[in-house]
Amino acid sequence: MKKKVLATILATAMTLSMVGCGAKAADEAPAESAATEEAAAEEEAVEEVAAAADGKIAVILKTQATDFWVKMGDGVKEYCDANGIEMDFYAATADTDYEGQLAILEQCVNSGEYAGIAIAPCSGVNMIQGVKAANDAGITIVNIDEQFDEAEMTAQGATCVAYISSDNESIGYMGAEYLCTLIDEGSEVGVVEGIAGNASSEARAAGAKAAFTEKGMNIVADKACDWDMQTALDAVAAWLTQYPNLKAIYCCNDGMAAGVRQAVANAGKTGEVLVCGTDGDADAIEAVEAGNMTATVAQDPAGIGVKSVEILMDALANPDSYTPSAAPEKTPVDAILVK
Repeated sequence: MKKKVLATILATAMTLSMVGCGAKAADEAPAESAATEEAAAEEEAVEEVAAAADGKIAVILKTQATDFWVKMGDGVKEYCDANGIEMDFYAATADTDYEGQLAILEQCVNSGEYAGIAIAPCSGVNMIQGVKAANDAGITIVNIDEQFDEAEMTAQGATCVAYISSDNESIGYMGAEYLCTLIDEGSEVGVVEGIAGNASSEARAAGAKAAFTEKGMNIVADKACDWDMQTALDAVAAWLTQYPNLKAIYCCNDGMAAGVRQAVANAGKTGEVLVCGTDGDADAIEAVEAGNMTATVAQDPAGIGVKSVEILMDALANPDSYTPSAAPEKTPVDAILVK
């Protein structure tokens, strides 16, 4: 039905454009008149396409392959069901499925079904082409978790109305600072990062390094392990041989922390080498409770997802209260230390 509405609207816009051109020939109106009428017709068509969506939204996440993203997806679905919000849920096959995630967004835009879309992009840049297409179709966009790259958004003329995330630099700082309270000043420490260039990973790593440096620790090891448990396990196994006095490791997510604590256990150093993860995944919290991991910084993925939908619905209801921007002000959602 929506596609038929879209086709009708576009046909109407073309007809209005042709009428405008005919009027110019008959009445010898200035060239600007026809161009103005055509632009107005196209703008009206875009507005009607957005209105035809009747407030229906889409939510596109990175993946459903980890506990963090499952919790966010579940939170969004429960909130929308409880509040009568018509929502379609999508996720990429993996957090490196850049093209697949973009294809999902493009399909959502082309369907003409959605008034707004909330997006947790796999990277800061992979979705921007689709965001611009959504902007052109009159669809309101909200950015979740991984921030759209401001420079690329500006270059492509793309905008969104809000950015909702935890404060990733504060998360990294919180985790590393806690590790520092448990080891001596001057101790050797390491940082396990996610994908090189990933904004969330870089912010967490920067926060952790700042805390380690401020507390007088010696950062001897730092490696991007691509959010992958086995890669992190292999890296830290090598560290434990190369740096036998290593005392603590901060990890930018709990999946990699699982690999790190396995490497520590394999070396017979559980409790001797402290490990802090990030996200508050269920298995990480269980490991902390069992004494197999020192801590995890628990984000609130369901809370982040719900807040994103709340803001998207408010922006649809009160568009004049939101200013589209290449880099809107962040709406933070608090995280807590589980120890």
